[in-house]
Amino acid sequence: MRFVLYNIRYATGTGPTFHLPVPGAGYLRSNARVLERIIQFLKLLDPDLVGLIEIDMGSIRSGLVNQAKQIAESLGHYSTYQCKYGTSSLNNLVPIVRKQANAFLAAPRVEGERFHYFETGIKRLIIELELENVSIFLVHLSLKFRHRQDQLRHLHELVKRSRKPVIVAGDFNTFWGDHELYLFMEASGLRNANRLGLPSYPSRNPRKELDFILHSKGIEITHFDVPDVRFSDHRPLICDFEVRGS
Repeated sequence: MRFVLYNIRYATGTGPTFHLPVPGAGYLRSNARVLERIIQFLKLLDPDLVGLIEIDMGSIRSGLVNQAKQIAESLGHYSTYQCKYGTSSLNNLVPIVRKQANAFLAAPRVEGERFHYFETGIKRLIIELELENVSIFLVHLSLKFRHRQDQLRHLHELVKRSRKPVIVAGDFNTFWGDHELYLFMEASGLRNANRLGLPSYPSRNPRKELDFILHSKGIEITHFDVPDVRFSDHRPLICDFEVRGS
């Protein structure tokens, strides 16, 4: 089974023009050509599962286009997505921001999805996608170290309750280094699919390992890669795996 994890930054692109006319101005405008390049890239990979971080569900920034739906329809996938700020967040009242989400796309039969929410941080969404023989959690952790630690404790509780082999994936924002995850991984029994610690951020000249695919026992990683793809400020992660006994 092939799983692709990709923070696409709302298909706003990258490079110097992203910061014109003022720093970060690119967040207010997506680019249809960038989104099409992302779609074509994913088609070439022919993934069974796609975890997308930072997608636009149809704001004026994307021209009212739900990026999760458009990518899923192009791949022939099922899709599930949700705003990442939580149902009670004031961000749900802010134009553009209230359409910022994370999404799962899946080709195989889906047995169910659930939305969980962290108790701390601004980005609180956890999407749990249940397949026949594996459960996958998709997250985008807080920029604040203390909040990230609280969120990891919450994730540990969810992992321990799962009756199936587990994958936890997403943008973990571990700017302090991957040692932040040591206690979480030890307690949860998870391993990093990225055995070589290949960095994924920033895409032009990656120096930090911010994006992770962690897996439990019972899952064998057969291939892992972080290709030189620069449609976003993050590079995608490609992970081929097998569930033992499936």
